[in-house]
Amino acid sequence: MHLKSPRREAPRRTLGLTFLLLTTAALLLGAGWLTLSGCSGGEAADTATTQLPTVTDIGPDQLAEMLKNKDFVLINTHVPYAGEIEQTDLFIDYEQAAARLSELPADTSAKIVVYCQSDRMSTIAAKAWAQAGYTNLYNLSGGFLAWEAAGYELLQKPQ
Repeated sequence: MHLKSPRREAPRRTLGLTFLLLTTAALLLGAGWLTLSGCSGGEAADTATTQLPTVTDIGPDQLAEMLKNKDFVLINTHVPYAGEIEQTDLFIDYEQAAARLSELPADTSAKIVVYCQSDRMSTIAAKAWAQAGYTNLYNLSGGFLAWEAAGYELLQKPQ
């Protein structure tokens, strides 16, 4: 008669139990009932579902069309001054975007279009404004370099 050794069974039971525990933990984490950060499940669920408003990228043709019936604030964030798109309302240095919130519309759902030379600076500014609660943000993809490449005029005003 051949008896199975308890040593052989132990690893299988341990693997099975480990798998069960890991699966249960993953399910609880996904449901927000268990967290690894030390906060309650409700806080974890709130954090997981709360996302920053997105910034919508638009192209030069889209902006040109929008400018025909302008219903937004147009902001140039490029420094130093290197030109501007006609109908620009504000010039806000991208590095001061968070500090100059008082210059933006008080209504955080107001439509705002932001641009710079290439879209690097405007992206930084738009993210700062999104973090401040602005929800209707548009960024000119490619900046005013793309604007000019598409055949639109860039104004050069004396500074």
